[in-house]
Amino acid sequence: MVVYELGLVVVGLAIVGAIALPRLLEGRPIAFPIVYVGFGILVFSLPLGLPTPNPFEQPTITEHLTELGVIVALMGAGLKIGRAPGWRTWQTTWRLLAITMPLTIAAAALLGWWAMGLAVPTAMLLGAMIAPTDPVLAADVQIERPEEGPADEIRFGLTSEAGLNDGLAFPFTYLAIALAEKGLAPSDWLLDWLAVDLVYRVAVGLLAGWAIGELMARFVLEFSADTELERAMQGVEALAATLLAYGVTELLGGYGFLAVFVAAAAIRAHERRHQYHREMHDFSEAIERSLMALLLILLGGAIGAGLLSSLSWEAAAVGLAIVLLVRPLAGVAGLVGYPAERNAIAFFGIRGIGSFYYLSFAINKTGFVGADRLWAFAGFVVLVSILVHGITAPIVMASRA
Repeated sequence: MVVYELGLVVVGLAIVGAIALPRLLEGRPIAFPIVYVGFGILVFSLPLGLPTPNPFEQPTITEHLTELGVIVALMGAGLKIGRAPGWRTWQTTWRLLAITMPLTIAAAALLGWWAMGLAVPTAMLLGAMIAPTDPVLAADVQIERPEEGPADEIRFGLTSEAGLNDGLAFPFTYLAIALAEKGLAPSDWLLDWLAVDLVYRVAVGLLAGWAIGELMARFVLEFSADTELERAMQGVEALAATLLAYGVTELLGGYGFLAVFVAAAAIRAHERRHQYHREMHDFSEAIERSLMALLLILLGGAIGAGLLSSLSWEAAAVGLAIVLLVRPLAGVAGLVGYPAERNAIAFFGIRGIGSFYYLSFAINKTGFVGADRLWAFAGFVVLVSILVHGITAPIVMASRA
């Protein structure tokens, strides 16, 4: 009971911090994820008897906790974007997805194989899990609330990229799983991977997300809240849409992450300036910040308990290279000639909670040779990203205000 009650205190403090820290740290060169990770390291290092949050020993719990954190963040990200989708209007996004993301995956996988000595399937998993930018930790460089006017290109590009590439990393995760289960010969896995993991699952994610978003938009915007209880429940539809889009799409064999973001964008497409979008977003963001606080404290606890103890110098070098070289260079290559803010967009490729999700998801599916080394690697890359991007983001974005 004492451990349970201490856990409640930690969760309560996390929620208080989610409310107060953004205001306290506004304009300062430090982001609240840094504070949460530090708090987690401190709390779990004290002799309080709290259980050690070790993702390596608890991959199933890790998968579902991070999964929940990501899908809630994806709904919030989709509701923020007011720009109508189009080839020209979303050019930054398409370039980041079609060029930057594959380049990042390929370079990370190559570094994992060459510098870390990982087996090819494990190196592929490294590339897939580290490629997506994070919708959970990138609050300082993403659109803050549903847009009232044209979005800053940095905020729009990073918000839309994070919303879509979390789902589009899945085909590469499944590729790593296929390599681990069936071997390296393309004849053993290529056709299934192209037909099912790349085409079918993406198509189902897009179509199911759009359909559920359309239905929820009609329900939300045409259903008037007349009673006090109905008015009190306004905004909860964001959570309902998140769970429906994710659950239905996964049952159909599609990519739920992709569906959640598409559903949010479809909801936003109905009466783009409707006040209800903000209410849905604010409710979604409240849940997102609370979950993020808990996940970051657990990450700090894992680090304090020795998550990084098995990190090799080679792995640390690869991690630094991915954050400081691979993503920025791949971003510049994807955005060459467009837009003017390409350097900032390329640099802020924030790594985060999604990396732990993809790693735990793949490990729960099948065995990978040397996968235990990836836990320390993921923890290191996310920590570096939190520190580097957390310190620089407020400075860069304040200079643009």
